[in-house]
Amino acid sequence: MLSFQELKKSVKHMPAGLPQTKVALVGDTATQFLATAIKGISIERGYQTDLFEAEYNQVERQFLDPTSELYEFDADFIVVFQSTHKLGEQHSALNQEQQSTLADDRLAFVSSLCENPALTNKKIIYFDYPEIEDTVFGSYATKVTSSLTYQVRKLNMGLMDLSQQYANLFICDIAGLQNKLGRDFMFAPNVYVSTEMVLSIDALPYVASRVMDIICAIKGQFKKCLILDLDNTVWGGVIGDDGLEGIQLGHGLGIGKAFTEFQMWVKKLKQRGIIICVASKNNEETAKEPFEKHPDMVLKLEDIAVFQANWETKVDNIRTIQSILNIGFDSMVFLDDNPFERNMVRENIPGITVPELPVDPGDYLEYLYSLNLFETASYSNADKDRTKQYQVEAKRVSLQKTFSNEADFLKSLDMVSVVSGFTKFNTPRVAQLSQRSNQFNLRTIRYTEADIEALAQDPKVIDLSFTLEDKFGDNGLIAVIIMKPQDAETLFVDTWFMSCRVLKRGMENFTLNTMVERAKAAGYKRIIGEYLPTPKNKMVEQHYPGLGFTKIEDAATAQYELDVVAYQPRECYITKSETA
Repeated sequence: MLSFQELKKSVKHMPAGLPQTKVALVGDTATQFLATAIKGISIERGYQTDLFEAEYNQVERQFLDPTSELYEFDADFIVVFQSTHKLGEQHSALNQEQQSTLADDRLAFVSSLCENPALTNKKIIYFDYPEIEDTVFGSYATKVTSSLTYQVRKLNMGLMDLSQQYANLFICDIAGLQNKLGRDFMFAPNVYVSTEMVLSIDALPYVASRVMDIICAIKGQFKKCLILDLDNTVWGGVIGDDGLEGIQLGHGLGIGKAFTEFQMWVKKLKQRGIIICVASKNNEETAKEPFEKHPDMVLKLEDIAVFQANWETKVDNIRTIQSILNIGFDSMVFLDDNPFERNMVRENIPGITVPELPVDPGDYLEYLYSLNLFETASYSNADKDRTKQYQVEAKRVSLQKTFSNEADFLKSLDMVSVVSGFTKFNTPRVAQLSQRSNQFNLRTIRYTEADIEALAQDPKVIDLSFTLEDKFGDNGLIAVIIMKPQDAETLFVDTWFMSCRVLKRGMENFTLNTMVERAKAAGYKRIIGEYLPTPKNKMVEQHYPGLGFTKIEDAATAQYELDVVAYQPRECYITKSETA
């Protein structure tokens, strides 16, 4: 982690051309240094943050006054830091009955922010409350509802509940950060009494990093895949030399326990939807033996989406994995105990994250916990099936190699797509894909669940979702279209994104055929598409010309027009199954 002084220098020497994001910071304590740290961390993540910092202790005024500077600034993200210290001051000024409702009152205020019509399209990042052990009641505080300890814990639990209720609310867990780093690290009394700053200088980069973790995840910049070395990473020892009985694993005492608990963590990531892969220098049969036969292995072969074990370089194997998964290298994390291998991957695969694992395997997990590598802004039941989907994709890749003709291969897949509008069943997945899709995303507009629900209710909007299933399995919901009227004869493609897992199967043609059908049925004569470039979506730069759209030369952005009346359906080998 960079120091605060290093982040401060980054802000002074910010590189030109970084994409901009607007962030507002409001707090009840001094936040100037936190603002600087957020700006510095954002530069490290590839963003320039235009940041509005409200005056000291102006949280309520900024939110309750519709003419305040906060509303005038119109930020994309609003960071709210109401501290435990100020909560404690308020608690001290109340009688016992009022103290017992302190958490409820604060939660009601947070709810009012989320329900404010002026803020529903904003992302509110609210800090939770690190505990202050004031020892007024000691451990008995857990039995006294009016105690500060009881109210803080109730408040933090209530914030988690609210974040499930409101799609625009994200909790920045600095209480968890304090649990990891320690209160003496997070809070410096001598600094607080002279500056009203409740975060120590050393803690600022960590807190700012957690803020940017959330912002980056919402903007679609997050990790999707964990690639594992095996020997001395997943188990202790070298399977080729030590044999099945000689590798170190198990729940008993000794270093094997560290590897087993590491595997348990990886298993939980897989269950959450992170793609787990293997890149190992080994004979494949030897490398797979522990997964199949060792009684203490937590990870099994069915947990691994792509298994690359051979004598190629780790760099080559990771590139092979990437070609199968069709995700960016910046979405990948590679773990290897060997410093040489780590450095080779870093130098040859730009964008990939390669943590500097500690020498002692017993320290692996605590170190990885501190990095918060797998922050996310969404989660759905569809995530649980991701490993199986990529395992199936590997089978498709193998099958394709047996065909000399692409059309014959596509016909052999027996593909079926269910076309639907936005419903209460698919809304969470549509919103999630909106936030996550980067490469095949023509305009990269992010929508929350509330936004998707509103679009579904708008009779003027043509909203389409597409699934794709073939003889190997179901890919789930993989593409979304949102078209809005531009005039009586013209539809504008507000959103077109698609999962890269289904590229080169004719889904682009199938989607466009469906779009034209709907446009004709609604009486429109033209469809206008727009490409807004981002650092990640260059692959679709020629998407509209490739589909027969004509460039609009006098448009301010890259816009393209399609004549709906003259359109001839494009070839594809996908059967439509349509629902309301």
